[in-house]
Amino acid sequence: AAISQLFSLLSALLLASCANNSTPAQKKPVVIYAASSLTEVFAELAEDFEHSHPNADVQLTFAGSQVLRLQIEQGAAVDLFASANTDHIQALIDAQLIATSQVFTENEIVVIVPSQNPNNILDFDDLTTASRIVVGTKNSPIGAYTHAVLENASNQFGDPFVAQIRAHIVSEESNTRLVRTKIALGEADAAFVYKTDAIADGLLSIPIPESINVRAQYPIGTLAKAPHSEEAAAFVDFISSPQGLRVLQQHGFRAVQE
Repeated sequence: AAISQLFSLLSALLLASCANNSTPAQKKPVVIYAASSLTEVFAELAEDFEHSHPNADVQLTFAGSQVLRLQIEQGAAVDLFASANTDHIQALIDAQLIATSQVFTENEIVVIVPSQNPNNILDFDDLTTASRIVVGTKNSPIGAYTHAVLENASNQFGDPFVAQIRAHIVSEESNTRLVRTKIALGEADAAFVYKTDAIADGLLSIPIPESINVRAQYPIGTLAKAPHSEEAAAFVDFISSPQGLRVLQQHGFRAVQE
């Protein structure tokens, strides 16, 4: 009986050992902070990346680029930071918090209005008829781009035209999705957002004349102390690959112009 019990015990230990050896390897996280305008496209890119890299676990956080930059400056453990403009990336490079960066896609600015378009805004020239305009805060990328557009508009259409627009700004939001929400909720007549944000139900997009519009550049930077630098490099390579570029373009983003 003792021999039988000993045999059973050894068998159980052997089975337990085999079970432990067959346990799948723990997935390696890739922690990414990304501008709010990248929400849908990065969600899809992350899913595709995990499919081709089964051991990777992409962890996404979205907010205004200026908010994410502040969190990184305060010590957040992040592998990659995708910003909606180069200023916030450059600040982190200057602070030696980002080791390498590259612009991976571009966007442009448009005006959006509710689908019912109560102020009958059909062209950029009609923007002066809007009584409630929403823009981004000055330290957010969308706000900075909007300011640049209005500066260009002042040179082309005159200071009174832009002064009339500025006089009817009723809200400044910390990111482009909050700007868009004001229009979706009917709390404003017009707003400045990225072209990719305008692809939503219940919104009409009014193009901004090319002569005054600006190119929005999106850089992605690898943190100098990235906990998972190897996986981070693989993700950067992936979004720059033909498959990654195709997903970006399907969401309305543009290839980088030289």
